[in-house]
Amino acid sequence: MDLAPDVPALVRELTRRADPLRLRHDVEYLADRPRSRIRAPEAMLRAEARVTSELAAAGWRTERRPFDVRWRLGLTDRHGRRARALTLRMHRRLTGANLVAELPGGDDRPTVVVGAHLDTVAGCPGADDNASGVAALLEIARLLGGLPRPPAVTLMFFDMEELGMIGSRFAARRPGCTRQVAGMICLESVGFFANEPGTQLLPAGFGMAFPRVAAAVRSAGQRGDFTLLVHRRSTAAAASLWRRAAGAAEPPLPVVTLRDPRPDGPLGALVGLAVPPVSHLDRSDHAAFWNAGIPALMLTSTANFRNRNYHRPTDTPDTIDYRRLADVAVATAATVAFWPAGGTG
Repeated sequence: MDLAPDVPALVRELTRRADPLRLRHDVEYLADRPRSRIRAPEAMLRAEARVTSELAAAGWRTERRPFDVRWRLGLTDRHGRRARALTLRMHRRLTGANLVAELPGGDDRPTVVVGAHLDTVAGCPGADDNASGVAALLEIARLLGGLPRPPAVTLMFFDMEELGMIGSRFAARRPGCTRQVAGMICLESVGFFANEPGTQLLPAGFGMAFPRVAAAVRSAGQRGDFTLLVHRRSTAAAASLWRRAAGAAEPPLPVVTLRDPRPDGPLGALVGLAVPPVSHLDRSDHAAFWNAGIPALMLTSTANFRNRNYHRPTDTPDTIDYRRLADVAVATAATVAFWPAGGTG
């Protein structure tokens, strides 16, 4: 069945209910200080309490799921804008916790996971990376919870993404959902936009690996005014739906779509290690689901390829575009509501 005629109507309804000021309040609360299970555990507990409280007010039931992992290859959480591939390290032991939320009374329909990481690197308050994603996820909870028949959805707030997606790697292997997982949407640094020409950078070798995407960005003056939507064949239809929902916003939210040619599963991860331009597509929690064979897509404002505040103390709430962040939340909620059964397209 063609759901396209329903998308603009739902986007209009959700836009009326979405509140940029509420998103600002969430980001300001979360980005008041750096959040790290190792370096700032009190701040992480404070952030968890905020998330749990807001979800409860929206009618969601939240479960805290601890994990304890040993000898895991990951990353450092030092601040700065160095390429993450240069900061690999082996973690002897990490103890953290993800937050998982579902609406009470869910049925047995396959669920869509929507996730964002709660932690930051050391010394960075992380307004864009990733209080913007967490705030958008809270707004999605409010929007979906208010629908007459909410879709099957599970919300996940991941721990230790900055240490190498430790929390999402645990969650992808053991989703713990009451239903089969149909797919996953990752919200990664989704709140920073720049309208000036030349504000959008491209990774080295990106033009050769993804010539059409590079050409589209360059032809638009390399303006950092879009949301990048990364998907694979398994989520092509969902990506098309998200783009349609973003286009129904007023004004339309610009989107650049990038199809990762790799397959889901371990082979895709190995290719990413061998091809540096492709490895940038693995830089958030969706990659853990890809590697576990679960269809996923990522939404991002491209982090350090646009935002000079990336992983720095200047990643503060005043740098976020809350109107466009609300549009991201609305488009994501609409995509979840109409998630395609087949996934591909």
